[in-house]
Amino acid sequence: MTDKQKAVAYWKENLRYLVILLTIWFLVSYCAGILFKDALNNIRLGGFKLGFWFAQQGSIYTFVILIFVYVRLMNKLDKKYGYDE
Repeated sequence: MTDKQKAVAYWKENLRYLVILLTIWFLVSYCAGILFKDALNNIRLGGFKLGFWFAQQGSIYTFVILIFVYVRLMNKLDKKYGYDE
C-alpha cells in the first residue's frame, strides 16, 4: 500500500468515526433533549424528569464521553496505519 493510499484509507475511516460519534451526540442532545422530551419526562432520574436531565446534563456528559472514545479510536487508527509516534 502506497503512502497516498494509506492516507486516503486513514481519512475515510476517520470520517466514518466522526459521522458515527456525531450522530450519537445529535441523538442524545437534540432528539432526547428536545424531540422526545415529553415522552422522557415520564421517567425520573435523581428526582428530575429524564427529558430535562438530557437537555441540561446528558448531552454534556455524552459529549465528554465521546471525546474520550474518539481519542481511543484515533490512537488505534494511528497505530493501524503507522502514524503513531
